Order: sequence, then structure tokens, then C-alpha cells
Amino acid sequence: MTMEQDIDPSAPPSGSGCFECDATGGWWLNLRRCARCGHIGCCDSSPSQHASAHAAEAGHSVFRSFEPGEDWFWDSAEGAYCEGPPLAPPDHHPLDQPTPGPAGRVPADWERLLH
Repeated sequence: MTMEQDIDPSAPPSGSGCFECDATGGWWLNLRRCARCGHIGCCDSSPSQHASAHAAEAGHSVFRSFEPGEDWFWDSAEGAYCEGPPLAPPDHHPLDQPTPGPAGRVPADWERLLH
């Protein structure tokens, strides 16, 4: 698959938080956005690691940070940072959403639960 097939700049984000964590009442440390379909998943340090699970299940290997101030892309198939075009907005989760997040679902001992 070529980089052009791995990235769809027109795909909007699936939401403002991890799609699966929001559905199950979970929480995350940081968010990642699939550069192909816009799926928002939690990072590999988060308890559920939904971004990597999505990449493996869907075969969408390139994702971008969905954190404010971060614009890097990662190709999980290559295990390396890569370049990518601007993606459909928004570029990050809402600024009032805490990290870790979301508010009200992060346990007091969250640091102990990270990978």
C-alpha cells in the first residue's frame, strides 16, 4: 500500500475522544487519529491501546497525534515517524478536555495503570 492509500485528508475525526473508550466508559492518556478513516483511539500508553488495535484490525497503519500542539504522523507498519498532509479539522481534541481524559472517568491511581 502506498502512502497515498494510507492517508485520506478528507476523513473527519470520529469524535473528540477515543471511540471505544467513550462507548465503554473507559479513559485514555493521549489520543491518536487514523489518517485513513479518522478513527480516534487511545495511545499505547493508555490502558486499552485502541489506536494500535484499530491499526491492526483495519489495516490502517498511519495515524497522527490528536493532541493540541502536536502534528506528527506515525506509520505503525514501518515503526517510524512519517510525513503527512493537513487533515480535515479539527486537528486535536477540545482544549478544555483534560489529559488524561475525559474528565470524570480517570481513576485517582491512573499513573499506575499506564503501559
